[in-house]
Amino acid sequence: MERRKFIALGGTATLGFLSMPIWAEELGPENVLSNIGLQLYTLRDAMNENPVGTLKAVKAIGYSHVECAGYSNGLFYGQPKENFKGLLASIDLKMYSGHTNTGFGKPPGTISMTHNWERYCEDAAFMEQKYIVSAYFEPNERKTIDDYKKHAALFNTCAELAKKYNLIFCHHNHDFEFVPINGIVPYDILLKETDKNLVKFELDHYWTTKAKVNTKKLFKKNPGRFPLFHIKDMDNTIDRSFTEVGSGVIDWVKIFRNAKLAGLDLFYVEQDICKNMAPLKSIEVSYNFLKDFKY
Repeated sequence: MERRKFIALGGTATLGFLSMPIWAEELGPENVLSNIGLQLYTLRDAMNENPVGTLKAVKAIGYSHVECAGYSNGLFYGQPKENFKGLLASIDLKMYSGHTNTGFGKPPGTISMTHNWERYCEDAAFMEQKYIVSAYFEPNERKTIDDYKKHAALFNTCAELAKKYNLIFCHHNHDFEFVPINGIVPYDILLKETDKNLVKFELDHYWTTKAKVNTKKLFKKNPGRFPLFHIKDMDNTIDRSFTEVGSGVIDWVKIFRNAKLAGLDLFYVEQDICKNMAPLKSIEVSYNFLKDFKY
């Protein structure tokens, strides 16, 4: 082929590739990340003390969207939904996802997956969320396989109602869902006994790494069920503590190259505990790694 024709074809191919969604093709070494999100649990103390200043700092670092970890009984970080939505808009931040809980053992007047679930869906839809996420199982609600079967049934019920509000229901894992109970892996129950078309998952790669889960096998067995990722790193110590993304042992190239198989839509930086630096500095370090990351 003549060099001139080769260059022309190459240029056309490049333009075509760049116009596609990030997960549209098999991933190569020149892919870069965009639309980097932050789970606000990392900044929980700062959000309680100064939500306006904290969100402005998040935007200034470069994050384009956040995931809520501060909804309680109709309020977002202590504010009515109208106020909080206006605050986000004024800073030009989106909030596509939010965490909730099962509400087992909570009084009937509260808002959770067990009580007044439709109210939560209404509030999430008002905020223009796309996802609504079960965040955590308390120790007293994850003792037996029957507990997980009850969760799976609750997930199906919640996901059906969420769909009516154009919301996608997900569950966020920790490591304990992968620890067998009487020879059965609880996470398998959540996958097998829920409607794959309704119930999706937010995979936290710190916790799957800690539980020694082969995520590629997980994705192959359950393709398209993982539209959300939590991106947090693990340090190279005996404690395997949380650390800033890019400074730990997790192979992010391998993870993001399996994004298409997983069905990834959005991902969020999160660090449960910031030992090395202040939380705002921590999320800046993680962001700077991801914005320059190639895979």
